[in-house]
Order: sequence, then structure tokens, then C-alpha cells
Amino acid sequence: MKDARQRRFDAVVVWKLDRWGRSLAHLVQSVQELSALGVRFVSVTQNIDTDESNPIARLLMHLMAAFAEFERELIRERVKAGVLNARAKGKQLGRPGKVFHRGQAIDMRRQGLSWRAIARELGVPVTTVRDCCAEIPPQSRGRSALKQAS
Repeated sequence: MKDARQRRFDAVVVWKLDRWGRSLAHLVQSVQELSALGVRFVSVTQNIDTDESNPIARLLMHLMAAFAEFERELIRERVKAGVLNARAKGKQLGRPGKVFHRGQAIDMRRQGLSWRAIARELGVPVTTVRDCCAEIPPQSRGRSALKQAS
């Protein structure tokens, strides 16, 4: 939109409407803004052109955008139902859990190692180690914190 406001182009061309906006409201708002800036919006596969002289194309664009939003909502509902069904059947969802010794990670952190170094050594993601042991400061920071507290 920044480039449109600076009049760097005369038209936006997309393959399909649902590639431009995530919701009907977003699509309509952005196309109206483009129109106010004098920029045409064209959807190639759906033969939609927001040229001021083509009110039928504008109506068709609104209808297609509504159907695209409806389709996305249906997909979202199906995915949600599928996840609930999988959980009900006891299936493991998401990334498999990593097993490591938390005490070893805490000792390494107290020795002053970074989260990244600990994760590399233990073979687990950095966020896993950090989430599990976040309350443990590295030794160098821990000493200064103790000195400040006394």
C-alpha cells in the first residue's frame, strides 16, 4: 500500500481474490483504498477488474470474496474437528517430546553456559531448555545478583 500511495504503479494484478486478502472485510477495505488512490485491482482467473466503469465486476468481486472467506472458515472448522477427533483417539499431536535431564541443564546454566550452548550439548531445541529452566540464571549473573541483594 505504501507504493500505491506513492503512485508507483497503476494496477494490482492477482491470480485469485483469496490470494489478496484473508477476509472479506480486509479485501474490501484494501480494494477501496486502491480505488481511492486511482489504482485498479484485477483478478486474472476470475475476470474481475475494479475499473470505475464496471460496476458488475465490483459486485462479482464482493461475491467471490465472500465465498472465499466462507471456504476458509469451512477449512478451519474441518481442521479443528480433525484435531479434536485425533485427540479423542489418543493420537500424539505436535512435535514429539524431547527427553533430557533437567538437572544437567540447570548445572550447565549455573556454570555460565548460554541457552544455545546447553541446547546443542543436550540435543534439544533452545526453547525447550529455556522454558524448562528459565528461572535459573547463569553463574556470572547470579553472583552479581547476590551481591546486589546483600
